[in-house]
Amino acid sequence: MAKKRPQTGGSQPKGGKPQLTDGEIPVVGAREPCPCGSGRRYKACHGRAAAHAVTELVRRPFEGLPAECDWVALRELVPAATVELPLKGGLPDGVPAVTLATVLPMAWPALRREDGSVLLGLQNDTSSGDLGRDLADTLERALVAEPGTPVAPRRVPQDGPRLQDLLDQDGVFEPVVHTGFEFWIPESEASQTASPEIAASLERANAAAIPTVKLTGVDAAYWCETPEKNHLRWVMPHAEEKLLDALARLHAAGETSLGEGTRLVGSFRAHGLMVPVWDLPTGTTAADVEKPAAQFAERLAQALASDEPLTAEERRARGGLTNRQVTLS
Repeated sequence: MAKKRPQTGGSQPKGGKPQLTDGEIPVVGAREPCPCGSGRRYKACHGRAAAHAVTELVRRPFEGLPAECDWVALRELVPAATVELPLKGGLPDGVPAVTLATVLPMAWPALRREDGSVLLGLQNDTSSGDLGRDLADTLERALVAEPGTPVAPRRVPQDGPRLQDLLDQDGVFEPVVHTGFEFWIPESEASQTASPEIAASLERANAAAIPTVKLTGVDAAYWCETPEKNHLRWVMPHAEEKLLDALARLHAAGETSLGEGTRLVGSFRAHGLMVPVWDLPTGTTAADVEKPAAQFAERLAQALASDEPLTAEERRARGGLTNRQVTLS
């Protein structure tokens, strides 16, 4: 018979050292001794609750933030982009700016630059199942980090704030898409930060970046160029079932095209939103699809407004669109 494991709540272990209460126990590495004093590893003690939290995925981590669709696009689709982030109550003393970046060198979660400004990385692994909470924890630590230092990853406390608690909800969210990652190293800091490791990371990132352009006439639509063909990937805020119905109506009517040779090929699911994807002929630029995308947005608005039952042809079109969905996150 297996031995009965010791309790880990508020009991007093051998040696007389009192244990911490559940609310006082910090997060540590899975194989480290649990801070509660039980003598067991964290993963077998209070880490069980933290591990359970990882499975409780927040489906829409950016919901409630300005430009939720652009947050999703920058997280999943755009290689190189930055956005200035306004904080509630303004920037702290000594922090001239907070900038969201799709990727940072060496996959750092965040970086406090020599001038005190903060770069917050978006495309990093998460530990809590709530990307908004992970990013908020990283941002808080970056704001008080020593200038010139990166912020290391860590397991995030379950009761910490979320991005929605830290960012100004009335602020403007305007992504700037870059052709490469040179924004990592400002000229004023080049001599301090351009280490061989960072230079190599910059070279690798630039080599892997797919040319991407944000359309100006519609929200959260991004053109990209690949060796085989070009694409338009458009993050949309509408409820999935309603959007699928609308796309099916348009597809059955032959009204999903963005011009000659273009084709709606399917969609992604990402952070609770749908991302329809069009194939575009090689040589089709972002400027070429600006007007067709704006016209499609008008047709989509009309289709979304319809409450008529789908026809048999529209149901077949909907089934085809559903079968070509891929879930990213």
